[in-house]
Amino acid sequence: METDKKNPVLREGFLVKRGHIVHNWKARWFVLTPDKLLYYRYEGGKRDSCQRGKVLLKDCVITCPFLEYENRPLVFKLQTKHGVEHFLEACSREERDEWAADITAAIDKLQATDGGKLMKQKDLPESRLHNINLSEVLDSMYDVHSGIKLSNHVEQGSTYSNCFSGSAVVDWLVFMQLVLTRGEAVTLSSALLEEGLLRTVGLKSVEAFRTAGLSEQFMDDSTALYSFSDSLKKRGSVKAEKSLSAVELSGKVIKRGYLLKQGHRRKNWKVRLFVLRSEPAFLHYYDPTKDDISPAGGFSLRGCLISSLDDNGVPSGVKGNIQGNLFKIITKSDTHYFIQAPTHQQKMDWIDAIREQS
Repeated sequence: METDKKNPVLREGFLVKRGHIVHNWKARWFVLTPDKLLYYRYEGGKRDSCQRGKVLLKDCVITCPFLEYENRPLVFKLQTKHGVEHFLEACSREERDEWAADITAAIDKLQATDGGKLMKQKDLPESRLHNINLSEVLDSMYDVHSGIKLSNHVEQGSTYSNCFSGSAVVDWLVFMQLVLTRGEAVTLSSALLEEGLLRTVGLKSVEAFRTAGLSEQFMDDSTALYSFSDSLKKRGSVKAEKSLSAVELSGKVIKRGYLLKQGHRRKNWKVRLFVLRSEPAFLHYYDPTKDDISPAGGFSLRGCLISSLDDNGVPSGVKGNIQGNLFKIITKSDTHYFIQAPTHQQKMDWIDAIREQS
């Protein structure tokens, strides 16, 4: 990470940004400094020297999570003091929350430096869980237009329809301002589960409900599945079906992140969201510019060979002047994948994680 005493880099990495005029989504390289958020194009395997834009952080307001994009649950919104809205998507819930926390800390520090008053612990609003009406919460969750979205989820080779993940429930409760924190959301969700207003779906949530104490019955986890109780049938019942693609996508997510991949035909480099799974071991990649929740491609890691490529010069098989942080995966069917990580450390982390599964 770059260091500059006057304008140090607090955080940097890929985020997917929605355009202001044409509302398409593009991967950009973001750099957070104490007073601004800069973003750059990342083409040809390297960052552009000219920045594409910047967001001055003073008096900005951040909303995380921001759930108005149905197929993009990892978006957060940054609104400037002039009302300009920036919609940014991270590669994972953890990455989204870390970006939001770092940006919020920078905004708070600017406010304090400017003579503004930061909220002390005693100034924070009290918990909203007192005297809350669980039936009203359920009605809001069940609302077709503004409620939680039902979708298909995969667990251990089975596809469950008309359900939602634990983390989606927590995100929704925070976004709707029914609670203040994710911890409160888990407590409220556990109460809904205990009262039979929600029910467990699949093995992970069933086991947690059976073995955990009351405060831990509900899981803030993207792989723990839930649905509305059987008495609420209008929005569809949960069904479990098996398919080949479901088996591929049913493994435990080991790692996910933005990497650059060289295309097989045109040999151009594009940012892709990579997801590494185990049992079965697969590596899938997604096009972050599209709302499609299905992978753009992927392959089994059984019998794969993975190697780090030399940082000196352009390796054989790589098109263009692409150098640094490259690695190659050769599948069992002899398909060659050339991939570039943003940093050397990330490259080595991905190589180690993939080798453990191959």
